[in-house]
Amino acid sequence: MRLTPYEKSAQKQVDAWLRGDASLVSRAMDLVMRPVDWAVEQGVPDSVVDQMSEAIGGFLSKLNDATKWAVDLSSIQSEARKHGLDIEDLEDLRTASLKTLDTIAKGLFTQNTMMAALSGGGTGLGGAMLIAADIPLLFAINLHLIQRIGAAYGFPMTGPEHGPIVLSIYNAAAASSREARSGALHEVGIAAAAYAGGSVYQGRVRGVFSDQSRHVPRELAKNLVGRKLLQTIPLAGAAVGAGVNYWFTRETAQTSYMLFRALYLEHKDRLQ
Repeated sequence: MRLTPYEKSAQKQVDAWLRGDASLVSRAMDLVMRPVDWAVEQGVPDSVVDQMSEAIGGFLSKLNDATKWAVDLSSIQSEARKHGLDIEDLEDLRTASLKTLDTIAKGLFTQNTMMAALSGGGTGLGGAMLIAADIPLLFAINLHLIQRIGAAYGFPMTGPEHGPIVLSIYNAAAASSREARSGALHEVGIAAAAYAGGSVYQGRVRGVFSDQSRHVPRELAKNLVGRKLLQTIPLAGAAVGAGVNYWFTRETAQTSYMLFRALYLEHKDRLQ
């Protein structure tokens, strides 16, 4: 199928995002956090860093359990119908207008970023004791965000088999690097080939997802854990927690938006 002018423009935006440097939000966060990162590297006990890393790894390892993927996607179908899309299943959105799907997906950004910011601000008041609880909550909020954005393009992520895509999105969002984005886009290509061919998507990495996620990506530990540790600072904890959660969730939303647009476009191209 030929791409429409809007779809060609979207493809250029995805290509520019892939080649581009970190987003404005990420650059601002990195600039502010440079001296803090140095302080974390110099003075934070390994045991504390390990605790934070284990919190992330613990959440990711649970994604091999199908029950952890439970999410209500009925709101996506309702929103699609509000935009004039008469669909029976979410998969029907794969052939809908990309412009309409983009509108639906963008509408999901604000609610989830604010939810994450509020959770970070609240646990920030509790210092170190609540950070370990905040990290799984933050990743759970972002998992549901990824699932909803994927569903908006007709690709609901509803089981452990979708783990490689989710992990690649987490990684690309936290790292905000070309290398991480390229790896995530490669995963999208594998998914597009599977969906277009009517086969089951299994991801490029062999083995169950719990094995894949046993080693927490270095970018996640470097770009997120160190920042979360700042919530232990008296008074500043709430503000830092809210800001870091907002940053990570915003990056997750933007990364998911671009990657699922890419999946939509490549899936369409492979159906020719």
